Amino acid sequence: MSERIYLGLCTTYHDPALAIVDQDGAVVFAEATERSLQVKRGLNCPPDPLPHVTSWLRRYCDPDAQWVIASNWSRRRPWYEYTSRWLGYFSPQGLIAKGYRDHATFLEKYKLFHMLACQNTSLPLGGVNLVRQVAEHFPSTKLCFRHFDHHDCHAALACFSSPFPEAACLILDSYGESGAVAAYRYRDGKLERIHLGRGLASLGFFYMWLTELCGFDWLAGEEWKVMGLAAYGQVEEELLARFRKMLRVEGLNLRQDLAAILAAWPELEARRRKPNQAALSAADIARTGQEFFTELVCQLATNLHATVPSPNLVLSGGCALNSSCNGKLIERTPFQALHVPYAPADDGTALGAALLAWCQDHPGAPPPRCHLPYLGSTVERGKIDRLVRFSGFRNYYLPERLEEIVAAYLAKGYSVGWVQARAEFGPRALGNRSILADPRDPSLRDKLNAQVKFREEFRPFAPAILDQHGSEFFENYQTSPYMERALRFKPKIRSKVPAVVHVDGTGRLQSVRREWNPRFHRLIEAFYRLTGVPMLLNTSFNLMGKPILHSAEDAIAIFASCGLDLLVLEDYLFLKPHVPTPEF
Repeated sequence: MSERIYLGLCTTYHDPALAIVDQDGAVVFAEATERSLQVKRGLNCPPDPLPHVTSWLRRYCDPDAQWVIASNWSRRRPWYEYTSRWLGYFSPQGLIAKGYRDHATFLEKYKLFHMLACQNTSLPLGGVNLVRQVAEHFPSTKLCFRHFDHHDCHAALACFSSPFPEAACLILDSYGESGAVAAYRYRDGKLERIHLGRGLASLGFFYMWLTELCGFDWLAGEEWKVMGLAAYGQVEEELLARFRKMLRVEGLNLRQDLAAILAAWPELEARRRKPNQAALSAADIARTGQEFFTELVCQLATNLHATVPSPNLVLSGGCALNSSCNGKLIERTPFQALHVPYAPADDGTALGAALLAWCQDHPGAPPPRCHLPYLGSTVERGKIDRLVRFSGFRNYYLPERLEEIVAAYLAKGYSVGWVQARAEFGPRALGNRSILADPRDPSLRDKLNAQVKFREEFRPFAPAILDQHGSEFFENYQTSPYMERALRFKPKIRSKVPAVVHVDGTGRLQSVRREWNPRFHRLIEAFYRLTGVPMLLNTSFNLMGKPILHSAEDAIAIFASCGLDLLVLEDYLFLKPHVPTPEF
């Protein structure tokens, strides 16, 4: 077999992405479209944007190899998509036509048809830019095309990135080709699908509706806000009982009661938070919906354990971004260990598709290892050099003492934008595209929300902690390398790090080990030596409503337009005028 390169595409209308796996199974690149285009979630954007895709192909692909283009959706689409398109429901006129604007699930039909219309547009165009550039710049390169089941792509990245030799795997999202649930047995590098759900019953659809009830926009990816807001509320037992009538678990299936949804709809829609109402007015709805969501996920996981009695659970799909729920799975299910990948939403299926294509061509070989998330773009050195010359900010080149000096600033209460090496693949900033601060100062939480991130005051911040110290700070500590679960701080320790303790006593932590991110580990170690606290406040380097930064220009624009005190770009330290000169 000639050498092959595997290019995975997420062609979903939201969170499109491109990933590249080489002949040997090494993941050489993976990035969501939102980063290069700086469009949040990349809604209706291609996974292979021009002209960025050309530079990726030049850098990571051998033109003399055959290139396998792997899609994250099956070629054959469900019958209802063909029927709806034929009836005209996917046209602008069709979305507002009279006669069908009732409900088939938790979303009004015009919203459902909009999703399907966008999806039907995205699928056939995925890869068009890539192939066009190949024809122009790499005319001798041979291409072939493969399509994979959407949930299989989720499962591939989730299981192949896990530390487990065997596990039960559960996929939960809004929908795949036929439904919103899939389950797998994973053993010795092999995935065996044991269940595929069918129908519109969906935890993803439920959480979208919950997001709307709380006054937020799921199209903008604001489900995060519901999780943060839920900690301020109380469970309403009557509302919880209503939710339980709407959606339930049967074995590994979800079942919805449309009559119950329609019966409760008018009253609950009347409670939807209005734009002029404070966010906290919806806290009880958020808390009740979050508890219900967690209840169903735990039921599904427990039922999966009865079929696949492994101690290990692998969880993925968009619903696996619910860190509050993830933190409760071990205590509420028979599983003893949990793995959630760094990109559990649809962007991760680009890499999943590439991995499945590689495995097809290497039967019997162990699957590629892909446990580190630092797979995205780097900041161009030439652009950093220009910022050094022309930005007007004082700057210092500190290749030897950078971590020590930045830790000293952090210990004095300064906030730092931190940009290093390759960007993280997935939605979390894991020490390479982060905003960092001292977790000991409670005032920093409000300052960062109001003057740096420009977001709601109830939004929490994450603790990045040296893994070996995790059990000192958290009850029933679980290593969490990708900031994928919220755990409870020990009560006696909370006053030491109030800036990263949420109102419910939890923190969505990132466990840091030297072998995973040496420079970030050195920085936290330096802070620990100065303060006795082996932890930093860590949040993504972006402003509310924007993706995590992509370029040096993005970094300096954010730095100049918010309340950040320092900016680190690789070995360079940039200072605002009010910040004192470093002590060398």
